[in-house]
Amino acid sequence: MVKIFDEISRTFEEYLLVPNLTTKECMPGKIDLATVITKYKRKNNQAVKLNIPIVSAAMQAVSNHTLAIELSRCGGLSFIFCSQSVELQADMVRKVKAFKAGFVNSDSNLKPDNTLADLLVLKQKTGHSTVAVTDSGEPNGKLLGIITSKDYRVTRDPPEKKVSDFMTPFSRLVYGKVGISLTEANDLLWQSKIDCLPVIDSNRNLVHLVFRKDYTEHKENENELLDSNKRLMVGAAINTKDFAERVPALVEAGADILCIDSSHGYTEWQGETLKYIRKQFGNTIKVGAGNVVDPEAFLYLVKAGADFIKVGIGGGSICITREQRAIGRGQATAILDVAKARDEYCAETGIYVPICSDGGTNHDHQIALALAMGADFTMLGRYFARFDESPSKKVVDGNHYLKEYWGEGTNRAQNWQRYDLGDGKNALIFEEGVDGYVPYAGKLKDNLALTLAKITATMSACGSASIKEFQQRARLTVVSPRTIQEGGVHDVITKEVGPER
Repeated sequence: MVKIFDEISRTFEEYLLVPNLTTKECMPGKIDLATVITKYKRKNNQAVKLNIPIVSAAMQAVSNHTLAIELSRCGGLSFIFCSQSVELQADMVRKVKAFKAGFVNSDSNLKPDNTLADLLVLKQKTGHSTVAVTDSGEPNGKLLGIITSKDYRVTRDPPEKKVSDFMTPFSRLVYGKVGISLTEANDLLWQSKIDCLPVIDSNRNLVHLVFRKDYTEHKENENELLDSNKRLMVGAAINTKDFAERVPALVEAGADILCIDSSHGYTEWQGETLKYIRKQFGNTIKVGAGNVVDPEAFLYLVKAGADFIKVGIGGGSICITREQRAIGRGQATAILDVAKARDEYCAETGIYVPICSDGGTNHDHQIALALAMGADFTMLGRYFARFDESPSKKVVDGNHYLKEYWGEGTNRAQNWQRYDLGDGKNALIFEEGVDGYVPYAGKLKDNLALTLAKITATMSACGSASIKEFQQRARLTVVSPRTIQEGGVHDVITKEVGPER
């Protein structure tokens, strides 16, 4: 006999938060948005944490290295998509880890007999304006000089001019030696009024570069999500097919946390993937699993070794899983149900397993609702696809700018392993996502700041100074369709704001 859940499957739109007393301690500027992303024992709370409760989805149109860098600088985390070769994904992870390290490896290098033309090609390829000149042209060769944009003029210097003729030679460089601290290196940068400080070993081999801009940018992004070595943190997605090859490569590349990418996570394949990781790496590798929509599936993945669980099936803006396969659950109901199971499991075992709300988030205020309902953080796809930093193309449609956006369940994604049913056909028989566009929205940082302001304003109105407090104190009310209508603009003629004159 089929089991029918008593609770009606509800979405975020069917709830509102009832305000609590707002004290002086929970004004928006004082609210702490830090949250856990990995499980921990209640006694010690040694969990990996996010500085904001937002991560980006493991999608081709969303999470590449450029978006991962910017989101990490804002306090969140990206999961680099796995629907690509192991080598390409690992390379994206390396690019994030190398972007902000204080002491960075030199990615742009030339030999002294290279030419200005070679330099311009390298600059076009890497986007770097500072290039190290070493005897071998390798990152750790003997340092002979440094080239910056101040050392040449494209309009006057001939393309065949040798690098050795216009570089700043080693004899004129200010440099540090191995063992110098980051604070000392930054002090030397400022005292010498230079933009780049090379760090060398006793044989004059280049070891690192320290940039003034990294110091400045860090001060402008004090919420950066950094690892113990002061490098940006980054996540990476894996699948349940080539994990034995992909996981070690991603770990070697420096991925801080992994996540199994699947629309349906309650499977033996995910259980086997988690068991492999625990057997090979113990608890040193953090890995999330999912997606699930009920307590039974949650507990299965927790017992298999997951560090966090993604909740949500079929609620994404690009997803058509529900209409194609008739599986899923309203996102609000799924979060409430799984969060209850999470808390019961914690009370029984002393282990807290964070949950991630993935899907069903169409507006900023719904992120706050997800957190109030028990989610520790949210995963967003469409939200991030709109920004400059996402990898998709920007297109023009009439007077509107759009960005391409497609689901991992589309033929365009060619993400066969995500939907392989084990029959060896390695093909997507039917699509579970669509290929479309989203309105272009500009820079990630500007938009995210507005979103976070809305979340903190909501938490303030609910008398909560932290996400944990928000989960404990929030009060929800179910709303009728007429209540939703009442809450929107009605009975007025809105102004059409045109261009300034």
